[in-house]
Parts: sequence; C-alpha cells; structure tokens
Amino acid sequence: MIVLKTERDLEAMRPACVLAGTVLDEVAAWIKPGQTTREVDEFAGSRIKAHGAKSAFLGYRQYPCQICISVNDQVVHGLAGPRRLEFGDIVSLDVGVVHNGFIGDTARTVAVGGCDLAAQRLMDVTEKSLHEGIAQAVPGKRVVDISRAIQKYVEANGFSVVREFVGHGVGRNMHEEPQIPNFDDGKSGTKLRPGMTLAIEPMVNAGRSAVKILKDGWTVVTVDGSLSAHFEHTVLVTEGLPEIMTWPARVSLK
Repeated sequence: MIVLKTERDLEAMRPACVLAGTVLDEVAAWIKPGQTTREVDEFAGSRIKAHGAKSAFLGYRQYPCQICISVNDQVVHGLAGPRRLEFGDIVSLDVGVVHNGFIGDTARTVAVGGCDLAAQRLMDVTEKSLHEGIAQAVPGKRVVDISRAIQKYVEANGFSVVREFVGHGVGRNMHEEPQIPNFDDGKSGTKLRPGMTLAIEPMVNAGRSAVKILKDGWTVVTVDGSLSAHFEHTVLVTEGLPEIMTWPARVSLK
C-alpha cells in the first residue's frame, strides 16, 4: 500500500529530512585520510544525537552501525570497523534519521582527500543520474519514468546500474511502497501522485552491474572489483515540481 502524506505529516517529516541532509553534510566535510570507518560512524552518531534525532539504521533488521559506510568497490550497506581510509578512496555515506516519528534518508559518495579523474567522473555521473530521475517525479508520470531516466543517463556515460538493490517509498517506515528500480524492469507502472515521498537512490558501478554480499551478511560489493558510487535524496511528489526534502541548502528548519 502506498502511503500519501498529508500536510500535517509533511510538517513533521520535513525536519527529519533536513536533519538527515545536515548530518550527511557534516560527515562528508569531516572525513579525511587516516580515520577508521568506525571513527566516521561514531562521529555520525554523535551528530545525529546532537540534532535530537536517532539513527534509522542502527538495529534495523539488526544492522549494527549508525550509518552505512561503503568504500571503493563496496556498493551499499558497508559496516564500520578498523579499516583506515586512504587518500584517493571514494566513500559512500548513507544517512537515515528518525525525528518526529518520520524518517529522512539520503546518501552521497565523497572522495577522501581527493581522487583520480575516473573516480570523480563516476561520482559526477551518478549524482547527475539522481537528478535526472528526480526530474521525472511529477504527477502523471510513473515510477518507470524515474527508472528509465536514471538508466539512460548512466548507460549513455558508459557505466552500469545495480539491479539487486533499488529505491523505495519512505515515511514513518524505512521501506514503504513503491519500489523504485534504477532501470526499466518492465513492471514499475505505479502512477506518481502528490503526497508520495520517495527515496530515489541510483547505485552505479564503473564496471559490470553484478554485485554480491560478503560473509558479514551486509556489505554489498561489485563482483568485478570495480568502483561504485551511490547518491540518494528523499523526494516529495507535489502538484508541481518535485521537492527535494533532504537538501538542507534548499530548505531550513522552522
């Protein structure tokens, strides 16, 4: 069942989304070479707490970390630990917070200190594909229009989209209907309506699209060892243009 958010719901959800985006900004600005992923996770947890929110991920299906930290060939759901970040690594930071009973969900891939041109291009294309998808999140369009826009842009630039993991509705629950593939699966015909809140999140590989889950039961990596990037926003379908709820630069806390 798709949950359409009322204006009262949105008044509570917008601050949660702003907080998620703010924490992501803070963590992205803080990381540097030499830090462990556990230190990054602890910093993220401290910022979530400082803003009066809770991690939406910690304890969800027994996930053990505050945020998801995925390095280089890790696609999503990476676990914090003793690994030290090195100059040139790219790190996908996925932040989800609970505030006012609603969830804000957002992600970004950043370079640690700097990176080579190939890694930067992968990140740039992935971020642009997200906005190509967001542009389709308007009434009368369908979920598949978001999926096609992302896939078309990614593949036109020589990269591949992950198929095993997709975007989703989000609100009071982490995963709500509808699912939002980053490719045309031939069946995502759900019509978009005002009040839908969607976590749109392309996961893009520099090489082949195939992925696998490591023995830890969480970390998803590319099968061919190629780099992967991940960008995500929580987006509201309105009567007009889509509202990017997790973009602090565009909105503010009341």
